[in-house]
Amino acid sequence: MTHKEYPKIGEELYCGRLPNGLSIYVAPKRGFNKYYAHFATDYGGADRRFELSGNWIDTPAGVAHFLEHKMFEMKYGDALTKLSANGADPNAYTSTDITAYHFECTEKFAENLETLLEFVSTPYFIEKSIEKERGIIGQEILMGEDDPDYCIYYNLMKALFRHNPLRDSVAGTLASIEEISAETLYDCHKVFYNPSNMVLCVAGDVDAGEVMEIAERVLPKEPGPVPGRDYGQKEGLEPVTDRVTAAMDVSMPVFIAGCKSEPVEDGPGYLRNELVSGLALDIMAGHSSKLYIRLYGEGLISNDFSASFDAAAGVAYTMFGGETNEPERVFGEVVKEIERLSEGGADAALFERIKKAAIGSQIRSFNSFEAICSGLAGGHFRGFDAYEAGEALASIGLDDVTKFFRERLVPANMAMSIITPRG
Repeated sequence: MTHKEYPKIGEELYCGRLPNGLSIYVAPKRGFNKYYAHFATDYGGADRRFELSGNWIDTPAGVAHFLEHKMFEMKYGDALTKLSANGADPNAYTSTDITAYHFECTEKFAENLETLLEFVSTPYFIEKSIEKERGIIGQEILMGEDDPDYCIYYNLMKALFRHNPLRDSVAGTLASIEEISAETLYDCHKVFYNPSNMVLCVAGDVDAGEVMEIAERVLPKEPGPVPGRDYGQKEGLEPVTDRVTAAMDVSMPVFIAGCKSEPVEDGPGYLRNELVSGLALDIMAGHSSKLYIRLYGEGLISNDFSASFDAAAGVAYTMFGGETNEPERVFGEVVKEIERLSEGGADAALFERIKKAAIGSQIRSFNSFEAICSGLAGGHFRGFDAYEAGEALASIGLDDVTKFFRERLVPANMAMSIITPRG
């Protein structure tokens, strides 16, 4: 394994790659009595059309999420129960572009790691249990449709995008999960759960060589091809519609506005863009920003008002919003602030203060084993070193932030999703 040191942040990292194609990262944490393992595949809810052996294959919405639910089932029983009985705290999640399985423990790390690698790499699907899981996920979908946060987000995605799979829930629909069979799950596991498409990240007082040995012994020996992805027709920057409204059981109106922008290429530039966006949106709408202080003081917004940037599945977009009795007015005020920042730039003192806070937050994140491992996995799939975030932040200037406002927050590319109280 390659040993890398980061003296500016006092961290070190071991990096290696097995003959089967699996990439492994081990972050040594000397003297700690806690261990964390994160086993992830570059496969999420948006990866519904892929290439295998020269053929393009379409799958229903929700397969990645369904697969995550079923992976814990083994011939001997439930791997989740086995891990818990062995002192581990296991869990899993599926996002737009990643499915990850992880656990935390204070003892028996090697045994728990073997269990994790074994059940994630061993597909075992029977129709009876698939039908049972279909019912469970169906209830989850119905609960989501009654959730204002779920509805306002996916209404916005449909307002912004014409073709991209971000329009559809990661969990799928009641109709789409009916199309999922054992064969579907086996096929997608074979394609996306091959070691060449996965990464293992570990943090704790562990021996990197032992982690490599366990992975090489437990996992399949042969590498597999990394599948091609197709996210549909190229999206223009103009939204499908500029407004979408729904009535639900909420105490006051809530809105999310979104703005489409050019896709972000993977690599170090992806990390830099992510960091620039964080600084820019803190300047625009963070709790110490002029806009937030003024709107909060006028009673137009609550402390849940926030903004974020995301890039996935071949598209990029910014979102901002929160609870307010006057969504259109708040939206207009944000647009005015974007125009002001685009033309005159941000306050230099505020920029430096927010930048220092961001660097401090990055350093503190290395106290979280979960943050370390998820960051390493995301960086691996995106082609950047997550441990270089601090240096990248330090190199960002005020001009970079102004450029973000000008290029990625264009009012003509915006749409707004609103939830109003029913009745």
